[in-house]
Amino acid sequence: MKDKILNMLGLAEKAGKVVSGEFMTEKAVGSGKATSVILAADASENTRHKFTEKCSFYKVPVYVYSTKNDLGHAIGREERSCMAVCDRGFSDAIGKLLGKL
Repeated sequence: MKDKILNMLGLAEKAGKVVSGEFMTEKAVGSGKATSVILAADASENTRHKFTEKCSFYKVPVYVYSTKNDLGHAIGREERSCMAVCDRGFSDAIGKLLGKL
């Protein structure tokens, strides 16, 4: 299951539908472009709290999944503690996969 989710994030990145890093993720959520947010399980408590609150306010689903290293590697970058998926189809597919865990 884990590989499918990380592969889906990689496909979304190739399609240009992922923004990563705290600043860009926060901007995507605030502007309404984010359709879901993925947080690394090993992200700092401050980061998790900030995005949980912001996404709750903007009604964007938040998923805590995998590690910073795995998330970064999935999209071809260095460690990422958070990322926003900006496509409803990819977000729905990732949500369904995460719901099966």
